[in-house]
Amino acid sequence: MAIKTAKSEWRDVVLVCRKCSKKLDGGFGPDGDQTLKKALRRYLKAGQYKVGKGRKAELVVRETDCFDICPKNAVVAINAANPKAMLIVPAGADLLEVKARLNLDDGRRLKPVLTIVPD
Repeated sequence: MAIKTAKSEWRDVVLVCRKCSKKLDGGFGPDGDQTLKKALRRYLKAGQYKVGKGRKAELVVRETDCFDICPKNAVVAINAANPKAMLIVPAGADLLEVKARLNLDDGRRLKPVLTIVPD
């Protein structure tokens, strides 16, 4: 049998530890009742990413097996494009900072650009 390929629109893949998420039981989002996976999906969907589960999504947030770090009151997340930088996200962390630390660019500016004009 020959090896085949399948096309996808994925630009970024974020992996979130399933075991950490289960232990924490929420802790993210506006009310603190969402998992990191769900909160990231909802937050990034407001930008220019097509967030989803299938091959047509531009950003995929997937839960995966344990990374064997097991922090207390936090979840381990990683951008598959940069596997050397594992991010330990404490419960209630600002999703804007999480997005920046995972190097995800959804088209929204973080801060207004300041231009200095000479006299």
